[in-house]
Amino acid sequence: MKRVLVFQHISIEHPGIFREFMKADDVIWDAIELDEGEQIPSLEPYDALIVMGGPMDVFEEDKFPWLIDEKRAIREWVIERRKPYLGLCLGHQLLADALGGKVGRMTTPEVGMLTVETTPEAKTDALLKGLGPTIDCLQWHGCEVTGLPKGSTVLARSPACAVQAFRVGDRAYGLQYHVELTDRTVAEWGAVPIYAESLEQCCGRGALGRLDADAKTRLPALASNARQLYDNFKALVTASKKSGKPSRWRTRVGPEPDPH
Repeated sequence: MKRVLVFQHISIEHPGIFREFMKADDVIWDAIELDEGEQIPSLEPYDALIVMGGPMDVFEEDKFPWLIDEKRAIREWVIERRKPYLGLCLGHQLLADALGGKVGRMTTPEVGMLTVETTPEAKTDALLKGLGPTIDCLQWHGCEVTGLPKGSTVLARSPACAVQAFRVGDRAYGLQYHVELTDRTVAEWGAVPIYAESLEQCCGRGALGRLDADAKTRLPALASNARQLYDNFKALVTASKKSGKPSRWRTRVGPEPDPH
């Protein structure tokens, strides 16, 4: 993995701790700040695509017209180029929506340090192997994947969200939860008004301080999980480059049955 393209939707939602891992591996990563009008470059030079979170929703194309081009690029990357993809939070939802799945608002948002449960399929999955039956993570979302694209496998769930992680084909992954935390993540996100509002609505006044303290207490374990996930993704990218084989993919794009 020598060159990675990153789609960002707000400057504070960047690859987080993955930046340290990529720096140590001499990986060149190019961040495209879509919300600031930066244009998507040619996808040809890149080995992997990582798509981060953001405050907008996948169905707000009228308000954020660049979402149309982003979804088109995701389809090209996953369906035509068949290269490794990792989407976090909004990036997870964009993967589903771009490939024919469905995304909708949740009755109750998930916000806070929570736990997801992996499915039996995750035990041998290329990305989630070695992470155990439960994963502690940061949640901060009010929408969820309600219909999966064809060829998808659910890899993690929670009581409030049936699709916390999924794989489509064998090289494209979406994670609804956040694994990229640093010691600054919660404070930086809490400074965004729409994020702070959703946090207080879900967890009450003073929630930001409590969440920041909770996240910092768990940071060593979170960093260890992030390292495992990064190493797994790096191995997946390396294997896909060496094999030269197309990924397993159903060419028909459309939704699977409702996962709920």
